[in-house]
Order: sequence, then structure tokens, then C-alpha cells
Amino acid sequence: MTVSSVIYVAKTQSRADALLKGCVYSWFVLALCGQWLFAVYIMARYGSPLLSGDYQSVNQSNHIGGYKPGEGFYNLVYFGHILPVVLLGLGGILQFVPQIRQKMPRLHRWNGRMFMTLGLSGAITGLYLTWGAGNRLSDLGAIGITLNGLLIPVAIFFAWRYTIARNFSAHKRWAVHSFLLVNGVWSFRLYLYGWFVLNQGPNGNSSKLDGPMDLFFSFACYLLPMAVAELVFWAERQRSAAVKWTVAGLMLLGCLITLGGIAAIGFVSWVPAIRA
Repeated sequence: MTVSSVIYVAKTQSRADALLKGCVYSWFVLALCGQWLFAVYIMARYGSPLLSGDYQSVNQSNHIGGYKPGEGFYNLVYFGHILPVVLLGLGGILQFVPQIRQKMPRLHRWNGRMFMTLGLSGAITGLYLTWGAGNRLSDLGAIGITLNGLLIPVAIFFAWRYTIARNFSAHKRWAVHSFLLVNGVWSFRLYLYGWFVLNQGPNGNSSKLDGPMDLFFSFACYLLPMAVAELVFWAERQRSAAVKWTVAGLMLLGCLITLGGIAAIGFVSWVPAIRA
């Protein structure tokens, strides 16, 4: 191979690396915007009524369960499941900002502990609300989100274990999966509303969230992002520029889907609730 060929291959690989990294960062920027918007929505929709004592107002729109007068333990679990989303949304995505990890390691560690603790709490309370309190529209429709809740402790355990072992490469991998699993319900909303806008209404959906597309989204909202994350980790280890270009294109498609979902649910649900 000639010197010029070597230089050409090196430049091609460098550009492919840069594109892949740029697409990944772009997705995280979109996720940050969507997460923070969701956090503001949760605070406006649930936090304000709770602080003002107007608990009944959280049931103004369609709810699976909602606030139940006189049921103290249930309501404690209910609000304890929903309100931490504010902290998860504001802080979770910051774990992947390189400057914070490098220049503010203490903040990274404590923020990570917060995310893991609230993520575990959210999984446990979510499973209780779904199966213990009966907050589900159908058994079939609840299977996807139940698997989501069961996988969260597994991913968080491995993220914690590899931190203790100081295997930061493996820790990062499981931290990403923990983030995607904890935000599975957030992703489900993006996919569902984006699907509604794309079709100008339900298509393969049902009122009990057990239609074919409902079921697909209930699993895809976390399994699909986790599969793409694994492809990114794999592509980063490859020397082939073609592999990196291909996975970068997949990430770009993921960015477009995420942007469309955020715009759909933002204009239909989140922004109107924040303005109300």
C-alpha cells in the first residue's frame, strides 16, 4: 500500500469516527432537550398540584389510576413514582457529558448515585402500581413495561458493580443501558405520539394499549435503543470506515425519530400542560 493510500484510509477512518461520534452526541442533545421538557411538564402537571394541595387536579386528563382520595399508601407510592422523574430528567443525561465526568468527578459520582437510587425506586413503585394496585389497562398491554421494570435493577446492578471494580469501559456500557431502561416510558410516549401524528390518528392501536403497534412500542421503547447502543459500542471498536458510516446513519435515523417524537408529544401534550 502506498503512502497516499495509507493517508487516505486514515482520513476516511477519522471522518467516519467523527461522524459516528457527532451522531451519538446529537442524539444525547436531543434527549437532553426532551428530558428537560418532560421534567418541566411533570413539575407543572403533578408537582404544582401537590405543593398547592389540589391533589384532585392531577386527574384532569386520562389516567391509569391517578390520585385516589383516602388511600394514603397508594398515593404516597403514586407520587413517589412520578415526581422523581423531574430529577431523573434533569440529572440523568448529564452523566454522559465528558466535561462533567472529567472536571467534576464528584458531581458525576453523586449524580450517578441519585440516578441509580431513583431508577431502582421507580422500577419497584412502577411494578407495584401496575400489578399491586392494578394500574393497567390490560394484562397483555402491561407485559412490555413490566419487562422494562424488571430489567432496570439488572442494568443498574452491573453499572454499580463495574464502577466498584473500576472497569469504566464496562461501567459506561451498563450505565447507558440503565439510562435507556429507566427512560423506557419516556421513549414509549415519543414513539406513540410520533406514530399518531404520522398516521393522523391511531393505526394498530387500541384504547387498552394492547393493539399490535402498542405492543410493539411497549417493547421497542427500550429494546430498540439498547440494540442501537450495542451497535455503537461495536462500531467504535471496528477499523472499517464502512461499518462506522452505516452505524452513524442508523444513529442519524434515531435522531430524526427522537426529534419527531419530542415535537409530537411536546406540541400535543407537554407544552399545553405547561402553559395551563
